[in-house]
Amino acid sequence: MAVQFIGIDPDTDRDHCPTVWVDPEAGELLVQGWKPEARTQAACEATSPGIGPVPDSEAIIRVPARLVPSIRKACDALERPELR
Repeated sequence: MAVQFIGIDPDTDRDHCPTVWVDPEAGELLVQGWKPEARTQAACEATSPGIGPVPDSEAIIRVPARLVPSIRKACDALERPELR
């Protein structure tokens, strides 16, 4: 797996650091973020078109808006590999 680092939360304290990577071979974004509190998780599950709780193989994560530029860069890296 050739995972490519894209960006990290610019306000990180290095202990709590939302991060974005891409896996070009799989065509996927990989995102590290914060786990939501139980109330937020329940609200997400209640408004999802999916049925039931989030499966153990999936997760809801919180990502700060300041990481959006890195997410855009990751999307570009997957959609337009010539920009890498």
